[in-house]
Amino acid sequence: MALDRYGLVASTASALARDAYVEGVDCLLSANAGAEAGFGRAIAADPGFALAHIGRARSLQLQARVAEGREAAGRARELVAGGTARERGHVEALAIAVEGDAARALAAIAEHLIEFPRDAMVLSPATGVYGLIGFSGRQDRNEALAALLDPLAGAYGEDWWFLGAHGFALTEARGWVAGAPLVERSLALSPRNAHGAHAWAHVLYERGDEADGAAFVDAWLPGYPREAQLHCHLSWHLALFELARGRLDRASQIYLESIRPGVALSPAMPALADCASLLWRSELAGAEHRADHWKEVAAFAARSFPRIGIGFGDAHCAVAYAAAGEREALERWIAELRIADDQGRLASGSALPMVAEALGAFARGDHEEAIRLLAPAADRFVRIGGSRAQRDLFENTLLAAYWRSGRGAAAAGLLERRLDRCPTVPGPRGT
Repeated sequence: MALDRYGLVASTASALARDAYVEGVDCLLSANAGAEAGFGRAIAADPGFALAHIGRARSLQLQARVAEGREAAGRARELVAGGTARERGHVEALAIAVEGDAARALAAIAEHLIEFPRDAMVLSPATGVYGLIGFSGRQDRNEALAALLDPLAGAYGEDWWFLGAHGFALTEARGWVAGAPLVERSLALSPRNAHGAHAWAHVLYERGDEADGAAFVDAWLPGYPREAQLHCHLSWHLALFELARGRLDRASQIYLESIRPGVALSPAMPALADCASLLWRSELAGAEHRADHWKEVAAFAARSFPRIGIGFGDAHCAVAYAAAGEREALERWIAELRIADDQGRLASGSALPMVAEALGAFARGDHEEAIRLLAPAADRFVRIGGSRAQRDLFENTLLAAYWRSGRGAAAAGLLERRLDRCPTVPGPRGT
């Protein structure tokens, strides 16, 4: 009887298929290149291996190859009928997630984990800031993810993937002091685990270790393939650390080499977020406005996202249009967001159109209007999605608006709310 790395039955008579499947799972859970290839080898060795088909479907989803992912999920459903109860639940939960029904997927995941808590592939879509809970629009999404993972810690023990996912969740929900020991242990067990490296970059960002952060990411990235899931985003973290150190030219170099449209190999949504947020934050830190870069990013946004969709991506489309001076595109975008909000279709609620409108005001130099819109939404930025480090884009814009309006006391009050956080923020040099 074949077992996966978590001791769960994997119904295949082929040792080659089983080994390739385990490799595919490990590549997917570590955000390394090779997951799709591993699942493909498993399918070649055993075309009827349902778990390999649903693993491939999940890998395709993470690459934003939506139609292919749904087709692979459908094939997995056909093949799993004669499998074990665990395998049937595994395929069904992941198929629902691949098909994009977040609420049903979370319900199926929660039900499945009651009996099979160590089914890491099923748990994984719920984890991370880009996961089903992360993009749920819930005000308490960070606390909800921690609450999901806390009771499972005993079942996973020293598993490197779970330690990294749990540590990242705790960093977001309870601060870096809570998350750091778990993330550090994850990396000790699996040093080339990109999700662990990413979570450690967040720990270093949250505690304000810019020099150590830059040194860590700079040393970790070589050897990590450009086509791997987190190459662009880890490069973004490196550039942020360099911005915080005042090394604006180095941050710009990283942008050009690893992040800009046409260079990064990430799916469109995370690539857009990394491009737009880095350019915006660079300007807050004192870099010159580069109209050519912004035109390129705005064109990428328009090409990749002709209509509103995922709130976090929508916010960064607004960043791109605002900074590029594409007022007509921004006004259309805001109008679509407000209609969706009025109709109850925005998971993030009214915070998203308020932020989009505020970004336009800031870009045209109307700092008081930016404050009017951003200040009431600040407590709801979490609903837009992304990590605390990513949402600092909006908070730092509010801080810069306060400084540029001569409202230093308001800026100081906003900074005081960061509690245990100490990342560098744009100061008077960005005025």
